[in-house]
Amino acid sequence: MRVATALDVHAFADEPRPLMLACLEFAPTGGLAGHSDADVAAHAAADALLIASGIGELGTVFGTDRPEWAGASGSALLGEAVRLVREDGWQIANISIQIIGQKPRFAPRRLEAQEAMSAIVGAPVLIAATTTDGLGALGRIEGIGALATALLTD
Repeated sequence: MRVATALDVHAFADEPRPLMLACLEFAPTGGLAGHSDADVAAHAAADALLIASGIGELGTVFGTDRPEWAGASGSALLGEAVRLVREDGWQIANISIQIIGQKPRFAPRRLEAQEAMSAIVGAPVLIAATTTDGLGALGRIEGIGALATALLTD
């Protein structure tokens, strides 16, 4: 077995763009800034998978120097990470994600997000969300973060 944890954080964008979180659209505007759609939950999950497998990490596999991934969806990045990990001989046992931020209110869509991400991964993806009680950059609503842990078996 192998386990890895990964963190992803993105600031809210200055320009209008959709808010993508856990492979779901939460709002037509008020999205996060990034090279891709900036879905912190999908990015953290993909990063944890890549790290656990030993393939690399999100920045080396899908970095800003890779124009073909510019504007890519979190679900596309996660799907490609899953493909690479399986191609390398690993099975995905599960992924656990903790979303950190003041908004959006995640709880009403938690089950929907778990189903969407589990379908992409082909294994259970469990998601929870928390706030920082107003502390720090995420508490000041400057962005959203996500921490993911992936468990792989051979």
